[in-house]
Amino acid sequence: MTGRAKVFMLILLVGVAAGGIYLRSLFKHVYVQPATRAEDAAGAQLKQIALQANNGTTQLATLFFPAVDEGKIMPETRSVTWAQSDADRVRQIVLALAEGSHQGYGRVLPASTSVRAVFIASDGTAFLDLSSDMLSDFEPGIQTETLAIYSIVNSITINIPSVKRVQFLIQGQQVDTLDGHADLTAAFVPDPGKVKSNQ
Repeated sequence: MTGRAKVFMLILLVGVAAGGIYLRSLFKHVYVQPATRAEDAAGAQLKQIALQANNGTTQLATLFFPAVDEGKIMPETRSVTWAQSDADRVRQIVLALAEGSHQGYGRVLPASTSVRAVFIASDGTAFLDLSSDMLSDFEPGIQTETLAIYSIVNSITINIPSVKRVQFLIQGQQVDTLDGHADLTAAFVPDPGKVKSNQ
């Protein structure tokens, strides 16, 4: 076998191996992923229920979900039995957002996202430490990322008056961006201008 034939065979073998890996990944995405997402959504709902105190106050919470085609976030009300502490209430809101909109708006977080920790500083900054799942299954783009961030920030601050701003952490670390676009190095204050007006 000539040197050229050997190189051709090597390239062919690499191509076949790469194709096999791609097909396996595609199979996993098409056949395994939907079931996993459903399980993750159910898990997020169970975590949220577990946080609800039996003797807590039940109120309507306002959550915000992206309407990407309009470049705004849309309010959606949901009945919540509030936990006792503000940190646990932040967890409830984030888990409700991870569960997804009941009115067909865009997704804020992957359903598998976990809240690793919440700390509320005396100046009203909520440090929200999320699992790295937040970065997976995320549609990239500056508008998508910005709307997701303000969906979380506005949802937390409108329901928990002691929180004035939100600082995001991923796996306990400060990260520069969400997925290469939105700057996460500073805390975010709510932006009412991102909310779609009813007028």
